[in-house]
Amino acid sequence: MVEQSDRAPLLDWEEIPPPDPNQAAQPPSQPQTGTAAGTGWSSGSTPSIITCSPTRSLTTVVLSEDGGRPRTELFGHGWDRTAFGPVCFPGLSARDQWEEKDQIVAVFVVTFDTRSGNMVEWCLPHDVNLDGVEFKSMASGSHRITSDFIYFRKGCYFGLACFANMPVESELERGARMKSVGILSPSYTLLYRYMHFLENQVRHQLQCPGQYSPLEAFYEDKKAVLPPTGNGLVNACPTWSVTTINRCMHPEMKITHPAGCMSQFIQFFGEQIMVLWKFALLRKRLLIFSPPPVGVVCYRVYCCCCLANISLPGIGVSVPELRPFFYINIADITALETELSYVACTTEKIFEEKKELYDVYIDNQIVKTHRSHLQPLLRLNAADKEKYRKLTEQRQLLLYSQEVEEDCTANEEDLFILFFMEMNNRIFQTLSEVAGSNDPTLTAEHVRAMGLDPQCDRSFLVDLLEVYGIDVTLVIDNLCCP
Repeated sequence: MVEQSDRAPLLDWEEIPPPDPNQAAQPPSQPQTGTAAGTGWSSGSTPSIITCSPTRSLTTVVLSEDGGRPRTELFGHGWDRTAFGPVCFPGLSARDQWEEKDQIVAVFVVTFDTRSGNMVEWCLPHDVNLDGVEFKSMASGSHRITSDFIYFRKGCYFGLACFANMPVESELERGARMKSVGILSPSYTLLYRYMHFLENQVRHQLQCPGQYSPLEAFYEDKKAVLPPTGNGLVNACPTWSVTTINRCMHPEMKITHPAGCMSQFIQFFGEQIMVLWKFALLRKRLLIFSPPPVGVVCYRVYCCCCLANISLPGIGVSVPELRPFFYINIADITALETELSYVACTTEKIFEEKKELYDVYIDNQIVKTHRSHLQPLLRLNAADKEKYRKLTEQRQLLLYSQEVEEDCTANEEDLFILFFMEMNNRIFQTLSEVAGSNDPTLTAEHVRAMGLDPQCDRSFLVDLLEVYGIDVTLVIDNLCCP
């Protein structure tokens, strides 16, 4: 017989409901709208932010040329998705782009045993393969912190675990009890919904070890109904809609920082974002090192993947997918050896010595590479700084519209993702047009039109043409770049 107190933590089970298209616009902390950010490359252009509200009317906030107050203009109704083409984004395969429902394939509790180390204490279903999860859900170095959350990959599944460390008066436990409670799902886009529940459950497990009935009830309610193949893959996409496009363009991932993960990402890396953008677009293997807590670093993995979004039909189909691995440890070395492109984070410094596993190593805010042909990309040029200026200018304009006009139909996540998508689309649109012309010669004028520097970005362009298999002739001299 189950005691009532055992089930009490279910009252703390808070879920975020799916967006209701009939409701008013939500605040930016829960992005539910789409935006298209104009990068304003041509001289004399006026920067603007186009937003699509839940009522499906397109509006734009335009910065007046005389520096006056921004104005809002109505552009009409409906959002023509063909403007972006078929949208494919990192980590969002067919199984992520269907009508997402609860797809929890496993729930588990991991504990630290003073004699055996990390170990899976309990799980449902009982026969699920959780090899390695005991290390993925409790990051190396976590004993130094009191709490954390971790995103990770396990085969074809994604996981989210909440960790907590509680002091106890026990010689057997050496004065500290450490546990993680986590879940696995075929997609990471909805895992954030259960963050609050997992945080409450890990505290419950620390205070009342062995009482699993809330987790059992959770699994019975949310367990996945996977396709007959049993491999966790969904073979068909649904009919596209504004809601579907919006969901696939920016998976809503909750973060405790009030400004949101995109804002924090921009503030943390600053202009270095433009260096990361080039490496992401070239589909390199990016590894981020940071000591615990690792939760916020998992969001940097997500943001890095968003830098490489391209929505033009046929572009990028032959290149490796930039896959988010989120948190990794030494148990993932074998899996990483066969990966051609990924973004991951780790708390284990030993990875820096494993140079065969990565192309770019990011130590907090320091970006470096041991690949000699990639080292020129570490230097920021004038075009990079101009692009970053455009991004920060549009962020300030967005914040102004939110604070002064109380316009919450747009948010920083939309702005960030679509700023880089438009930039990438502009580059590949130009390259495609040149490649399909009678004279497939890429000139300095073409390069400037793409927002790049003809000399300083030459090595980047050479690599880009090779990676994407675009057949054009580059006639720009490789002059010294200051």
